[in-house]
Formats: sequence, C-alpha cells, structure tokens
Amino acid sequence: MTTPLFESSIRSLPLLGRGKVRDIYAVDADTLLIVTSDRLSAFDVILPDPIPRKGEVLTAMAGFWFARLGHIVPNQLTGIDPETVVAADEREQVRGRALVVKRLTPLPIEAVVRGYVIGSGWKDYQDTGAICGIKLPAGLKQAQKLPAPIFTPASKAEVGDHDENISFEQAQAHTDAVLAEVLKGTGKTGAQLVVEARDAAIALYTQAADYAATRGIIIADTKFEFGIDAAGTLHLIDEALTPDSSRFWPADSYAEGISPPSYDKQYVRDYLETLDWGKVAPGPKLPDEVIARTSAKYIEAYEHLTGNTL
Repeated sequence: MTTPLFESSIRSLPLLGRGKVRDIYAVDADTLLIVTSDRLSAFDVILPDPIPRKGEVLTAMAGFWFARLGHIVPNQLTGIDPETVVAADEREQVRGRALVVKRLTPLPIEAVVRGYVIGSGWKDYQDTGAICGIKLPAGLKQAQKLPAPIFTPASKAEVGDHDENISFEQAQAHTDAVLAEVLKGTGKTGAQLVVEARDAAIALYTQAADYAATRGIIIADTKFEFGIDAAGTLHLIDEALTPDSSRFWPADSYAEGISPPSYDKQYVRDYLETLDWGKVAPGPKLPDEVIARTSAKYIEAYEHLTGNTL
C-alpha cells in the first residue's frame, strides 16, 4: 500500500493554495494541477491523520462521474496525464490522485441539491417547515424523500469557516457582484449563471441518483461547484458526487424516521461527537480503528457504486 499523503510537496510547479483536501498548482496560463490528498475534514476542521487511499478514491469516483455525466454540462478535464507535468521524482505524489484541469473562474457559491430531508435540512424543516426558505409539505419525516430535488445554494467559506445557506436571490446578487468584471463582453450576468447552475445541478443529481439506485445506493444530497471560461460557458469543476461532497446511503439499510447509515464521513463525525472537543482546530487524533474503518468505507462506496475495484 502506498504511504498516505497528508500534504503534497510539488516543487517543480508554483503552489497556488491548499484547500481542506486539495492542493492546487499552476501548470501554465491555461491549466492547473489539482492533487487530492488523504486529508479529512470534519466540522470544517482538518484532522491531523490522513485516511489511506482517500485521495485515490475521490479522484477515481469523480472521474467516473465526469465521464458518465459529461453530456449534461462541460467539465474541467483536459485529458493531460498529471505525471507529465511534474518532475520525475514527484510522480509518485500525483499517481492516481491528481488531475490537470482547465483554469476556470469559479462561481462564488456552492450548488447544493437535496433529495431527502436530512442533516441541516432536517433541522431547518423542523424549525420552519421549509429548507433554505423553500416551503415543503407538512409532516415529512427525517430522511424522507422529497417530492422533487431542491436547489439550496450556500456561500463559499474560507478554510476553517462554515458555508452559509443563502436564498436563490442572494446567490444571484452575490454572483452578479463578484463576477461583474469577468462577465463583461460575454453577454451573460451572474444571475443567469446561477439559473444555469441550478438547472445543471438538479440534472446532474437526478441522473446520478437514478444510476446509483440501480447499484443499491441512495444519494441523499450533494454539493457541486461550477466555473466559467472566458466566454462565460458554465463548467463543472472541483469534484463530483464523492463521499466528501455527498451523502450516500446503502438502500438496504435505509428507513424513514432515522439518520440512516452512510458511506460518507459520518462515521468519523459520529466518533468525534463522543469526544469532549469544541469542534475548533486543532482537531483530535483518530484511533487506528477509526482510520481503517473510514478508509474501508470510502473504498467500499467506490466499488459498490461503480462495480470497479480500486
């Protein structure tokens, strides 16, 4: 087994930044190298222990979905082999866990699609009868399937901060303001792009959820990110439909009225909830058993969903 990668150290390319999980390097004026580490964040805190093979799973699963859903919206992929853009002694760091992608301007929102009443959506529904201001039928149970998927955008937070749910109109105004200069000459507005992102996100979620159902997996909700090229064309960026951005439930253990068992990092969250920890950095170390179980859950999700072995 390869050694888990907590943080990449590519010296042959300029480092542009590190997110919770991904390290981003400049390749040239048109492309970026994105290295998916084995870091794990919970409650918006990066934990000190990497999860073996997590970056490999996320990269393979996103690649599966990019290929399967590419007819809905263009994506960031270039087809360039990451091993060709780094030094020979750096290839091991990118093998199976990196992508060379187009340089695109990201929309300043998270495109969240919910198909079931769970998580913060369940709390919101209990308090208000709505999720992010979208009125829903009375009497829904925890984990119940919604009549139709809903789009609930969130503002993008800095690393260590929480994303905040915002209304559709707020998402439009925010995107208008942030992308006004970039969109000059394209004939598009930020508000239009948010409509495009909503429609694309719901189509992506719906087709992915229909496929996953044939594999015995429920995709309860997910989060997409979109970017635009110089012409203002919307692209799917970052990653897609992995255990980091989605809630996956095994269909055979799903029930309404409970928080169903999941393939995502809920297992780690549940462990952390047993600790006397204030959910602020630094995060606590994880026991070997929790690390091993989490790694196994990521691999199981990929293999169950795709039918491929890692």
